[in-house]
Amino acid sequence: MDPRELASRIGPMGLWTTHIHYQPAAQARENVGRLEELGFGAIWIGEARGKPALVHSALLLEGGRRIVVATGIASVWAQDPITAANAARTLEEAHPGRFVLGLGVSHPFLTEPRGREYGRPLEHMRWYLDAMDGAPWFGPEVSPAPRVLAALGPKMLELARDRTAGAHPYFVTVEHTVRAREVLGPEPLLAPEQAVVLVKEASAARELARRYTRGYLELPNYTNNLRRLGWGDDDLAGEGSDRLVDAVVAWGGVEAAVDRVREHLKAGADHVAIRLITDDPRIFPERELIELAEAAAPLKPS
Repeated sequence: MDPRELASRIGPMGLWTTHIHYQPAAQARENVGRLEELGFGAIWIGEARGKPALVHSALLLEGGRRIVVATGIASVWAQDPITAANAARTLEEAHPGRFVLGLGVSHPFLTEPRGREYGRPLEHMRWYLDAMDGAPWFGPEVSPAPRVLAALGPKMLELARDRTAGAHPYFVTVEHTVRAREVLGPEPLLAPEQAVVLVKEASAARELARRYTRGYLELPNYTNNLRRLGWGDDDLAGEGSDRLVDAVVAWGGVEAAVDRVREHLKAGADHVAIRLITDDPRIFPERELIELAEAAAPLKPS
């Protein structure tokens, strides 16, 4: 699928969700349909919480008719490239135009328990894409599902530009979106994740936001990226400075969240995957998602 067609299909805002991981399969499928009714263009799912991303995608795709399911991300260390290529093609055959394969190099602490040595991520990603392109396929003729990379640094962004439909950066600021678009150029899809907290009081909002930031600030992939953007040791220490937390997590009411989406779109994003941070990730936040969808309605092309 052409990146511009993909951007049009998924629209300006989607949902990056962990809440749906905690739900039984039947309830998860029902909520996919509900998110489609609310107007979210895509659902982005990870696999760090145990459910294999490609298997989980197959389950969720059954819950909708139009909404896109995207992996954000499927780890290149979790499945071999031929399996990934053919699983994605199988999903494309069953649900044409509704699956996006987001790939990423993940992190050593998630890779090493699989018995894999984490090393030279950019080189490995190049090899992985080559192997995917050469995967044998004996099913009905069908185009490959679109691929995007979880790209942060300039070299991975260049690889995303040259070899895939675009990039899905995670744990980033609006400034990163500006730089990513400069590297990608005008055509590839740029779909950053954006965490939001729908709490208006500053100290309570930042306390909840830090439940999200503290773990990521222990991971060099993310801290190195923030350093490239000019953030220093004082900002990155511990759970992050207030200034950093405010840049990474949009807090306040739904309008504050939608304003941050607008900032990303103005900076060059095609689509923003909202990650709603709540007190209990096991409870599906339907009321908050309805409010977000209503506030974001003006973002959609008329």
